[in-house]
Amino acid sequence: MVVLEPIVQKPFRWQRIRYSPLVRQMDIALSSAQLMGYLWWDKTFPRRSHRYRNRRAQWLVGTLLDLGPTFIKLGQALSTRADLLPPEYIEALTRLQDQVPEFSAEVAIATVETELGAPIYSLYRQFDLMPIAAASLGQVHKARLHTGEEVVVKVQRPELERLFRLDLKVLRRIVRFCDRTFPWIRQYQIEAIYQEFAEVLYKEIDYIQEAINADRFRFNFRHHPRILVPKIYPKYTTRKILTMDYVPGIKISDLQSLEACGINLKEINQLGICSYLKQLLQDGFFQADPHPGNMAVSPDGCLIFYDFGMMAEVQPINKDQMVTTFFAVLRKDTDQVIDTLMDLGLIEPVADMTPIRRVTGFLLEQFTDKPIELQAFTQMRTELYALYEQQPFRLPPKMTFILKALTTLDGVARTLDPEYSLMMAAKPFVKSLAVSNQGNSGIGELVRQAQKFVVFKLRQPSSADLLLQQVEEQREQAEFQRRMEVLARDRAAKRLNLLIRCLIYTCITGFVLLSGTVLLVNSYVNWAIATFAIAGIGVIILIPALFDLIVQNRFNQLLGK
Repeated sequence: MVVLEPIVQKPFRWQRIRYSPLVRQMDIALSSAQLMGYLWWDKTFPRRSHRYRNRRAQWLVGTLLDLGPTFIKLGQALSTRADLLPPEYIEALTRLQDQVPEFSAEVAIATVETELGAPIYSLYRQFDLMPIAAASLGQVHKARLHTGEEVVVKVQRPELERLFRLDLKVLRRIVRFCDRTFPWIRQYQIEAIYQEFAEVLYKEIDYIQEAINADRFRFNFRHHPRILVPKIYPKYTTRKILTMDYVPGIKISDLQSLEACGINLKEINQLGICSYLKQLLQDGFFQADPHPGNMAVSPDGCLIFYDFGMMAEVQPINKDQMVTTFFAVLRKDTDQVIDTLMDLGLIEPVADMTPIRRVTGFLLEQFTDKPIELQAFTQMRTELYALYEQQPFRLPPKMTFILKALTTLDGVARTLDPEYSLMMAAKPFVKSLAVSNQGNSGIGELVRQAQKFVVFKLRQPSSADLLLQQVEEQREQAEFQRRMEVLARDRAAKRLNLLIRCLIYTCITGFVLLSGTVLLVNSYVNWAIATFAIAGIGVIILIPALFDLIVQNRFNQLLGK
């Protein structure tokens, strides 16, 4: 358990009135370089005391808070990626979801009065000065209308839009610099990702848009009494103020409280999964950030959704493809799943599709029949690494929301029920979809896929066919293992080359820094500045090499080497 020190309220860098893009860019670059250095050290010397990682995790939380809401949102995204960061960092980053320092009640009241154009107590009969929750973009106060309804008032942080403009300007410069300077980065389409990120941030700070999203979401679940969505009060809502019903609940990750109330965790898990399948497959409109702070459970076992700032849509043309993929997964039809993923742009075809086919088949077996066993991944490490080497996967920016939602939801589901099966949990949704009267096109596709599934069940292969299939798979595995041995030798040579490069760059940069220090001590200021500038160039060259080395070390660890 990581023991974190309390966050001390202090003026943050992002709250400065005068904050130039140049200074902001320097702050971001220096913080990024420092984090990369820490991560490199942790991965290179994993047996060092955990005390140092705890301290660095606290530094990361403090730095993200210091850099402001844009980077707090980034930290929230990283808090779900336990595969990228050490556990101490992940545990520290979870504080960004629930324990972000609030701003003063005076500022909140002033914002409400300015936005709604009236004194606070002429708008609300009661307004609690202490917020019940604080997030990176705003905070929530409990209140009561003059008509008697209990509500919550979401108030945006002051000067947020100005800060976003500044941050996004700096990020755009960094993205363009990286895209021009490092050709290997272009395959990740970081400019498109930046545009998507900027669009989402601006949507999240428009509370009128969030109110529209909440009303639409509530309408979509109007026939589902066990899904609760707070009612919006448009009269008390502006771009910076959002007023909605107060719907209390137990946080979905608070297992002890849920069990104390007699709530069936598996039933809640199934309800959450089916609600997301409905959002994705039936509505084409889904909550893109389903972390535990955005969902709760009422005492009578209903699922409550909060926060509709980050919503995303699936274009209608993709709904049939999703239904097709769903039934292909049920049939464990590897080729159909791969074809659909290529149609969606998630996989690029390569000359040898064997690694992709094997990985896809493995995942179908794991997800459909039983919960994932971590030990099983040891059998697929070489295939996964080959897949990475060939880089056939490509993630379009528009699909990041779907994957983020699904991976976050999977984490929540496994917290509630570590043994859950996706297909078993999805059965109620499939039944409801079969009797739905929405969309003739969707129903037609559903019927076609159901017919294929029935035929598939009637044509299960005989024992002899299964034996031949196993022999063929063993032959493919032997051929694949031979190629993996060649790749292993190539990896060793690449890693040695990287180590030598990093050592040379480090020695040269250290020598130049030492020379600059000597010149500065001897009052050769101009020469010292020039020397430090050269050292800075050395650091810029060194960082990509260190990053490549970290990636190589990460995959060597995955391979058990």
